[in-house]
Amino acid sequence: MEASYLALHRSGELERRARLARRLLDSCDICPRRCRIDRNSGKRGACRPGGTAVVASHGAHFGEEAPISGTRGSGTIFFSGCNMGCIYCQNLEISRSSAGIPAPPEILALFFLQLQHQGCHNINLVTPTHVLPSILEALVLAASEGLELPLVYNSGGYECLSTLELLEGVVDVYMPDFKYWDPGVAMELSGVRDYPATAMAALKEMHRQVGPLVTGPDCLRGLLVRHLVLPGGLSGAGKVFEFIASEVSRDTYVNVMGQYRPFGEACNRPPLDRRLTRKEYEEAVDAAGKAGLRRIETDPGLLF
Repeated sequence: MEASYLALHRSGELERRARLARRLLDSCDICPRRCRIDRNSGKRGACRPGGTAVVASHGAHFGEEAPISGTRGSGTIFFSGCNMGCIYCQNLEISRSSAGIPAPPEILALFFLQLQHQGCHNINLVTPTHVLPSILEALVLAASEGLELPLVYNSGGYECLSTLELLEGVVDVYMPDFKYWDPGVAMELSGVRDYPATAMAALKEMHRQVGPLVTGPDCLRGLLVRHLVLPGGLSGAGKVFEFIASEVSRDTYVNVMGQYRPFGEACNRPPLDRRLTRKEYEEAVDAAGKAGLRRIETDPGLLF
């Protein structure tokens, strides 16, 4: 099965989508923050970069979920900036700045092709939402030069439906977080009170576009959801899993992540100033099973 975006490229639709996305930055509403500033003129909103993508790092990554990393690694591109403001972010030097390599479409396309040449299984776009115009423009160029790897959209789950519509037929694998169930917690920890409702709508749309995760020698397509379990039950894991099972699909591939560690501002905010306990993590995994989810990956990290 070929990468989804190739058919759109051949028809000229991918280039049209890139133009539409670029115009969104004139008065930016590409994410739910809707800053309404002219990023194409260099102004910066909550996400920090202007109209040009900034790449913090890129290369083969072997630490993703097994279907994504495979044996040759996922071709991961970490973008600087973020449309959220998580106080415990492990990548603060990336997410809270514009540090990195400015990557206009020509440079970004080159990165895509380099990762393919290295033998990576896919192009894994990490925190891509705020730089989507650059990504689509680069895809047009790279596809013209032979790019054919599937595209993984690795986001925090804070997405506009109108933006996701631009990605229909472009993205092969959606890999969002579903971080919180409670709006108050989302506001306190990430500065986005509407996160739960927004993420719920986004996951439904992602699933509509690509369905449950399908893997195989010649196929990688579908939805994979990550949930980072937080100390003290702050993430609302049980409710998150119940929603996914009942409103998205019981066949959704869900990674229950136990890698949380105190970082940044969280070091001074109990209960975020400590790691998870074994009991907290195991309760979250149990909750996923009780919700009826059939495809659960357990990932306790360095917890035990």
